[in-house]
Amino acid sequence: MTDKSIIGENELNHNESMTLKDDPLEAIFALNFGDFVTDHLISEDLLSKINCSFQDKITRLKNQLRELISIYSLDQTLSLLGFSSNEESVIYNAIAQTISQMLEIESCNIYIQQKNINSEYQKSEDTSLILTGSTLNNQDACSVIKISSKEQHNTFINAYLEKKTIYHENKENKTFSLIVPMANNYECIGLIVLKDSNKKQIAAEQIRLLEVTSQLIVTSMMLQQSIELTESILNSDERTPEELMHLRTELTASIGDLGDEQQSFVECLANVVDVKCHYKKEHSQKVANIAREIAEHLHLNEKTIDLIYYAALLHNIGKITIPQEIFSKKGSLTEEDWLQLNNHPNIGVSLLMKINFMSEVIPYIHYHRERWDGMGEPEGLSGFSIPLGSRIIAVADAYQALLSQRPYRDSIKPKEAFIIMKKEAGIKWDPIVVDALIEVNK
Repeated sequence: MTDKSIIGENELNHNESMTLKDDPLEAIFALNFGDFVTDHLISEDLLSKINCSFQDKITRLKNQLRELISIYSLDQTLSLLGFSSNEESVIYNAIAQTISQMLEIESCNIYIQQKNINSEYQKSEDTSLILTGSTLNNQDACSVIKISSKEQHNTFINAYLEKKTIYHENKENKTFSLIVPMANNYECIGLIVLKDSNKKQIAAEQIRLLEVTSQLIVTSMMLQQSIELTESILNSDERTPEELMHLRTELTASIGDLGDEQQSFVECLANVVDVKCHYKKEHSQKVANIAREIAEHLHLNEKTIDLIYYAALLHNIGKITIPQEIFSKKGSLTEEDWLQLNNHPNIGVSLLMKINFMSEVIPYIHYHRERWDGMGEPEGLSGFSIPLGSRIIAVADAYQALLSQRPYRDSIKPKEAFIIMKKEAGIKWDPIVVDALIEVNK
């Protein structure tokens, strides 16, 4: 990934008169940022510098809609949590496996409304929930949950109708189930059901992660439905500019919602990692905040700053797949334990590869343990061959670690940390990044 030091590379046309005061979204597409911002951020001064010709507006609007579709459609980069496949069962099975892996839960089943999937259960009621993804063999899980007012409500139906997360513990067989609705403000389109017989309880942070994951799935599905509607409308010639502008507004709003859900997902995932690793509260958040400040001080562009922030949040992501008992050990770790811990960035990369919308942060995470002198891991890269995002995260992580209490040492003051890091600059860390850290903390 190439880092850029300025925001926006498109040249603005200073000679065109302002003609789009009533359509600020046109300015966003004219600038071709790739990231979509809200109307109120587009000033009249900026509009006056953009080529705003209204010639053939319908054609331009259709092209803009096609561009959005090409970026976010199911067969491109967006497929629920990032899984790309023509088979829904494969997509949802992969999601179930990932959820089970993230939370260390024995089984995960995903049920979706029949009307929202391409299912073999064509004769089922629309309100029936079909088992669409699972970590189990189909014969080991209920394949259909019928939602009917005539039936006595159980925990599944209550979670669905009330759009409320329900935790249910069966003390007889020492198992628990967690039922999370996949819902938005308008309807519930399915359930995520977790079951386990080994865990004594599930942490609040894990429940929150699952709730955010369900929201992300719902938002992605709604966006996909908007895309399909837009595609059908684009095939019609009898459309006014106003109709197309309304479509564009709806689509960009859905994309904005998806971005919000993605950020919540990343932040919750980082929080679960911190809790599992017994870090003090918000360790990853603090590292991410420091990394963002450094990136901003270096005048990187907005997208790169965001990617570095996300990567810093998830720099310890691999530890989420390492057995909890390793972090709970009070004695010496075995050679196998150390191997698992030392390989945690690679485990994290494998996990992130399943989440397409985070794929751009993978290099930053993968190389954040490299050293400036080439003596680091995993590839032994040195100097400027290490991605800049990785160099920034390495400095932010080391600085936060020095400020934090550890079992084997006390925390130290920022000035002491700066002295230590300055001595190691050019050996462990990029000297420019270390200087930036010191500058932003003056």
